[in-house]
Amino acid sequence: MRTTAVIVGAGQAGLAMSWWLAARGVDHVVLERGEVANTWRRERWDSLTLLTPNWQSRLPGFGYEGSQPDAFRTRDETIAFLQAYARCIAPPLREHCPVTAVRRSAEGYEVESLEGTWQCRAVVIASGAYNIARVPAVAASLPPDILQLAPPQYCGPAHLPDGGVLVVGAAATGAQLADEIRRSGRAVTLAVGEHVRAPRMYRGRDLYWWMDVTGLHDERFDQIENLTRARNLPSFQIAGYPDRRNIDLNALRAIGVRIVGRLAGMRDGKAQISGSLRNVCELADLKLHRLLNTFDEWAAARGLDGEIVPPHRFAPTQVDASPPLSLDLARSGIRTVIWATGFRPDYSWLDVPVLDRKCNIVHDGGVVTDAPGLYVLGLPFLRRRKSTLIDGVGDDARDLSAHLVAHLGAHAVRTAAVVTSR
Repeated sequence: MRTTAVIVGAGQAGLAMSWWLAARGVDHVVLERGEVANTWRRERWDSLTLLTPNWQSRLPGFGYEGSQPDAFRTRDETIAFLQAYARCIAPPLREHCPVTAVRRSAEGYEVESLEGTWQCRAVVIASGAYNIARVPAVAASLPPDILQLAPPQYCGPAHLPDGGVLVVGAAATGAQLADEIRRSGRAVTLAVGEHVRAPRMYRGRDLYWWMDVTGLHDERFDQIENLTRARNLPSFQIAGYPDRRNIDLNALRAIGVRIVGRLAGMRDGKAQISGSLRNVCELADLKLHRLLNTFDEWAAARGLDGEIVPPHRFAPTQVDASPPLSLDLARSGIRTVIWATGFRPDYSWLDVPVLDRKCNIVHDGGVVTDAPGLYVLGLPFLRRRKSTLIDGVGDDARDLSAHLVAHLGAHAVRTAAVVTSR
């Protein structure tokens, strides 16, 4: 089978790229391992909501048109939204067609799938950044009677065994799970490493309204001094709850979540806890104030101070005078550990030498420079700070589709030159 380009994945990134390739007249096919929005269907817990308000669900040629622009879409509503987008743009989609290999060929690339092999000149990898949960090696040292889960395996508090829960990791996922499980009545301990503290609301406006209007979401990858660090920062410590409550460490502590430092190791059933909790919390507070200063400066420069709530600051993160350096899981009644320690992409099917030692694709803003015609889309800070948001993939897809078209043109010129020389 032949086509000009193959898109791997039919989440928001793959669908956005399909829209742009169709708009630019590029013949292509979209190969999806399951169904549209497969990750949302199979690997997200029951109560999960988007972190972004409905109005920020903007995709090429499509957007939110409902009556609750400031609400947060649930998991099922997100699936329905992406399904509606797929119906709207009618991509050349093959569902239940997982890709088993991608390798170079004389004409560009060869893409193997369960439906057969595609010959193409370009490949766009839009299979997502959150395919495999990162579970640290220390997990192997936990007592065998402790249930261990990664977020894709978590459904809700009712599905957990009796007893306390240790959540490891305090970015958006860890903070949300700690909040939900504690509110179900269970004892929860949260092990905290580096995190990014943020309020759901500031000066009467949603955090993402500020990120949008100030242009922070549109910061480009080539404007950032330390891009590697920016791409690896934890997500904002927020949730898309109807009451718009905060879930920072102070809010979690207020409902009874026990806050401890980073999990550093295990010995004889006791968790060894890092002594860096105070430092990481002070750093998170400092970065929060810098972010709020940016918002305040933007509002003042545009004469908006009289139109919105006055500036204010949040109380420093509370840290115990002597945070514990160890945690006896049995004595603490902990029967479940949830590893909210991040994710990594799955490129086990990619047979092109473009991965670094951590198995990440080496790219320049989504362009895989060591493999002309190969692109990646939907990764953190790919081309903009908003790259992993539904609102961000459209702009990235526009840029990469333009590069792809230019590559096809250059390829045609090179091929014509070879033919002429003969």
